[in-house]
Amino acid sequence: MGLLSLAIWLPIAFGTLLLAIGSDRNAGVVRAIALVGALAAFAVTIPLVTGFDTTSAALQFQENLPWIGRLNANYHLGVDGLSVWFVILTAFITVIVVISAWEVINDRVAQYMAAFLILSGLMVGVFAAADGLLFYVFFEATLIPMYIIIGVWGGPRRVYAAFKFFLYTLLGSLLMLIALIYLYYKSGGSFDIQAWQKLPLPLAAQAVLFFAFFAAFSVKVPMWPVHTWLPDAHVEAPTGGSVVLAAIMLKLGAYGFLRFSLPIAPDASREYSGFIIVLSLIAVIYIGLVALVQQDMKKLVAYSSIAHMGFVTMGFFIFNQLGASGGIVQMISHGFVSGAMFLCIGVLYDRVHSREIAAYGGVINSMPKFGFFVVLFAMANCGLPGTAGFVGEWLVILGAVKYNFWIGLLAATAMISGAAYTLWMIKRVYFGAVANDKVAKMKDINGREILMLSLLAIAVLWMGIHPKPFTDVMEVSVTKLLEHVAISKIN
Repeated sequence: MGLLSLAIWLPIAFGTLLLAIGSDRNAGVVRAIALVGALAAFAVTIPLVTGFDTTSAALQFQENLPWIGRLNANYHLGVDGLSVWFVILTAFITVIVVISAWEVINDRVAQYMAAFLILSGLMVGVFAAADGLLFYVFFEATLIPMYIIIGVWGGPRRVYAAFKFFLYTLLGSLLMLIALIYLYYKSGGSFDIQAWQKLPLPLAAQAVLFFAFFAAFSVKVPMWPVHTWLPDAHVEAPTGGSVVLAAIMLKLGAYGFLRFSLPIAPDASREYSGFIIVLSLIAVIYIGLVALVQQDMKKLVAYSSIAHMGFVTMGFFIFNQLGASGGIVQMISHGFVSGAMFLCIGVLYDRVHSREIAAYGGVINSMPKFGFFVVLFAMANCGLPGTAGFVGEWLVILGAVKYNFWIGLLAATAMISGAAYTLWMIKRVYFGAVANDKVAKMKDINGREILMLSLLAIAVLWMGIHPKPFTDVMEVSVTKLLEHVAISKIN
């Protein structure tokens, strides 16, 4: 097995092992096996970056084996500058999720850990797939573990939220499947994504393909107005589910735009870029205002995620280096920051069993160590310079101003609303006098919680202070993608 196969199948193998041997009677062993599996999967992703050739836009670490002979479908894996960081981010977040559940999940522990490990492998498969059918299988398979996570370990309305999540994302993907079948026959019976990118398709065909892909990827991002499943899913999901949903699963849709919509339908992407930019601006501005009036912390951060992902889609469709690179950086930084925000809400919920802002007040008096991490992640969510949250948004805004000053100005207003709803929540929950006896009796974070928050804090600060390693890896691939879109337009 190559590194990418190991990154996919190691966590799936460990998850399957947990399902086979695990029970609540040996929960300690189950947790240890889950952590070993998550760490092993993360370890095999590190050489993907350390050995990555930043001067090449070609797929690297490729594996290509026959899969379904009659369909000419191959088990073809590979990563380039557009995808390699997401493989590592997925494995890293999985380690955090396993640590976060160590003392919290006591019911069906083996099944819980197994669901996340299997989900991790499937998500890596999405980012690594270079075969269209393989991509679709991994893309759809990710729904199953997340559906189970929400439906089994979620809140009181978990079944409703799980069904809504599943139906929204599945229905959107059916149109993508039709598009993949069309490309298969148009290319002479090939599922090779790179071959599809070279097809000379007329604008009318590209337009149909573009909106078929849009149906699948816009729901996954999610873009306005197909975003309504996300707040429900976040509110009802357990903490680990919310972390993975925000940090990784939303990125699957945005990544789909990079891998399918832009390179396969470049003329249509330019033709309908204004449509995407308008929807992105609505997400950035309107959803930011919606976040301001939320009384549930999880809902506030969920709407915040939709607003932040609006920067991503806008960055991709302004067709310049700053915007596209900024969109990818924003995806990575949002993975760190949103994951950390949901973990912090989970820490509070474990102690008070409430997500309502009104149930708290003066938490920092009882939990000063925790307060340090919360304020750091809140500042990153606001886009404070020196944190990961600043880099991507700033690059997208610069790219948007270069594309059109007024679009850049409108996008910049999101940094104001982002600071408003984040700081409003921090002020109400953490500062001021202690609100009630429950808050007064809260114990500060323990060693396990310090570890998981410290790992994310290091990532947030590292990316904010020294983003060059991230941008260097993606630069050549982004340049090639933009050149492909521009040349197609000229021809």
